Amino acid sequence: MSSPKRRIESDVMKLLMSDYDVSLVDDNMQEFYVHFLGPKESPYEGGMWRIHVELPDQYPYKSPSIGFQNKIYHPNIDESSGSVCLDVINQTWSPMFDIFNIFDTFLPQLLNYPNASDPLNGDASSLYLRDKNMYLEKVKFYVRKYADPKLLKQGTFGEDIDGEGENDDNDDDDELSSVDGSGDDDDADMEVADDSDDDDIPGEMDL
Repeated sequence: MSSPKRRIESDVMKLLMSDYDVSLVDDNMQEFYVHFLGPKESPYEGGMWRIHVELPDQYPYKSPSIGFQNKIYHPNIDESSGSVCLDVINQTWSPMFDIFNIFDTFLPQLLNYPNASDPLNGDASSLYLRDKNMYLEKVKFYVRKYADPKLLKQGTFGEDIDGEGENDDNDDDDELSSVDGSGDDDDADMEVADDSDDDDIPGEMDL
């Protein structure tokens, strides 16, 4: 048995015996899915992501490829493809690392400390630099909408997990912006209220 083959089996078994939920694809130790929980005390806490992992034949001398299957809002993770921009995987990978390190250390660090200067998601990067509070709110919104652990385990995310749904981004923006200022219709209602003789408070809205 070759050294890479032995290392693949050893590292995958280590992951299988850990607390992570791991599902092999057709009993193939070089392709599997891992359920990854957002780090505690981070805006991703409470979310769960299904991550696709592929190990090349040259592993551990060549790095694994990983991708998020359900959406996550982060400067260094492509929202559409789920690709991850992580130096330790893309550039500085070493045979000293293993798959467990990715989920136990590298991904939690990435979620806690985004690198906005090297983005895969330009919108998330810009918002992170421009308005940190709004960025955190959008992260939490994505966690609630796309990373509910119960729905993920049931496999009922539908098009959100598959990366489909062309109007998802527009819907996200609409739902987030709905908490901001009033629209034109509200202004019109206020003008009518001002012109009336009633004692009602102008611009009052039903919530």
